[in-house]
Amino acid sequence: MTSSNRLTVPEARQSLDQFKTEVANSMNINLKDGYNGDISARDAGRIGGQMVKRMIRYAEDHMQK
Repeated sequence: MTSSNRLTVPEARQSLDQFKTEVANSMNINLKDGYNGDISARDAGRIGGQMVKRMIRYAEDHMQK
């Protein structure tokens, strides 16, 4: 079984981590550098969901230009 949780572009890790932190901060969820396994599954899901929404919105806005 292979993991689907790998980045196609490994160099993007830092940018995605920064984006995740920005999204979490905008939702008043504090993340620390590195491991954040102590946050609730609900908060983790909210962060991920907002990240996806923002990426889709960004892609849609830039495809129309």
